[in-house]
Amino acid sequence: MTRYLISFSDGAMDHIPDEEWADVGKASHAVVKEAVNAGVWVFGAGLERQRASVVATDGIVTDGPYPETKEVIGGFSVVDVASREEALAWAAKIAAGCRCAQEVRELMSDPEQDAMLRQADRRG
Repeated sequence: MTRYLISFSDGAMDHIPDEEWADVGKASHAVVKEAVNAGVWVFGAGLERQRASVVATDGIVTDGPYPETKEVIGGFSVVDVASREEALAWAAKIAAGCRCAQEVRELMSDPEQDAMLRQADRRG
C-alpha cells in the first residue's frame, strides 16, 4: 500500500455560501466515513487560516510562509491505497464533498518509520 496526500489550497472553498456549509460538512464527513470503512483513511484536517511559523535548524522561529509563496494548504487528507488510480478516485470523492479541486501527491515510503510505528502500537 502507498500513502497519498490529497490537499486543497487555502481559499479553495471561499465560493461556498454560508448557508451551504452544513451540507458541505455532511458530504465531507460522509466521504471520510466511507474511507474509514474501506480501511484507507489515515488522517485529515482543515487548517486554520493563520500565518505559519517557520522553525529553522537552529531553532529560530520566524513568521511564514516565505513571501514568494503564492498558495498555502487549506486542508488535507492522507489515504493508504494500492495505486495512484485509487488515490485519484478518493480525491474525486473528496473534491465532490468539499466542492473544491484536490491535489494528489504520493508520499515517500519510510520503512524504518513504519517499523517504529508498528513497535509503538504493540506497546500501546
